[in-house]
Amino acid sequence: MSRRYDSRTTIFSPEGRLYQVEYAMEAIGNAGTAIGILSKDGVVLVGEKKVTSKLLQTSTSTEKMYKVDDHVACAVAGIMSDANILINTARVQAQRYTYAYQEPMPVEQLVQSLCDTKQGYTQFGGLRPFGVSFLFAGWDKNFGFQLYMSDPSGNYAGWKAAAIGANNQAAQSMLKQDYKDDISREEAVLLALKVLSKTMDSTSLTSEKLELAEVFLLPSGKVKYQVCSPDSLSKLLVKFGVTQPAAEAS
Repeated sequence: MSRRYDSRTTIFSPEGRLYQVEYAMEAIGNAGTAIGILSKDGVVLVGEKKVTSKLLQTSTSTEKMYKVDDHVACAVAGIMSDANILINTARVQAQRYTYAYQEPMPVEQLVQSLCDTKQGYTQFGGLRPFGVSFLFAGWDKNFGFQLYMSDPSGNYAGWKAAAIGANNQAAQSMLKQDYKDDISREEAVLLALKVLSKTMDSTSLTSEKLELAEVFLLPSGKVKYQVCSPDSLSKLLVKFGVTQPAAEAS
């Protein structure tokens, strides 16, 4: 039945489905997992880097985590070229708002403006939906720390803990069991690493396969976005017992 209705994004099937949008979500299911957890003193984002070949030059910049503005960051799962376009759009929106109103853009407003762009690609002929999902982490004076998830359809929602990418269903059910409302940032990092260690296809977690970023407030009240260095990440993995110390390097 789907074959008659899946060639265009603009046509609903008789069951009320947009197949091209669903296929875009399927594409995200093949990407590296990303997990976001909201804690009482910050937001934690953890992403799995897919290392497809030993010959690949590992990037010095992050692959899964991006800073959108001083108070907002995002984790990505899906087609990276699509993500780059949307991230640049979000950065421009945030700067325009700051220029016009002399204050940072509210997090939800920024997410909504980006989702409006994504929605447009599901409604006009000749366009394909963006094959990318985002986890947005941020802080603003209205609602404090926030975590949002958005998908190719242009829908978005606020979450306490969310997972996108490969094995997201398994990760989501683990988060549902173990998440507590008054979780601290350190506990959130531990939970995210624990969930990722059980849902990743790879047998062992190492700093080459992971990225960790946090959004939190400094004592001065300024919002800080911090990406964990590979050395610090290795120490964290050993500290939490998620990986073994690198003794087998002989």
